[in-house]
Amino acid sequence: MTETPRTPLTLAQVEATARAAHAGQTDKAGRPYAEHLRAVAEGVRERGGDEDQIAAAWLHDAVEDDALSPQWLREAALSSRTKDIVLAVTKRAGEPPEAYAARILATPGAALVKEADLAHNADPARLAILDEATRMRLTEKYARMRALLGQSAAV
Repeated sequence: MTETPRTPLTLAQVEATARAAHAGQTDKAGRPYAEHLRAVAEGVRERGGDEDQIAAAWLHDAVEDDALSPQWLREAALSSRTKDIVLAVTKRAGEPPEAYAARILATPGAALVKEADLAHNADPARLAILDEATRMRLTEKYARMRALLGQSAAV
């Protein structure tokens, strides 16, 4: 017996799922985490990303932050490309930054999602709210990842 194909989730459904999964979470500056997800999705859209990449942008931190399980992602009515991008940008415990960057670069569409993520993370207005030590640490971390991905610091 063949399985009936499921209707893929719309971008609005993906957004609602991501917002619900991260409900109650805040970023390092104490802002609702959904603001970061929206900014990354919008950054992907502004950079010419397609629907698979925009969906991945909404979900880019869901598995890493344990907001959604890997099983949920496997079973979700999403394209395999969206799932591949989400998994590519999901950091793994103990993974060297070089291996993380290589996986992103090897996954079609993932570099654009990570570029939008880094651009929002490194936004000077967001970083200005943080204490100096955290701001410096994160600025160096984001610059190193951009370098590993061959991306410029320009947003």
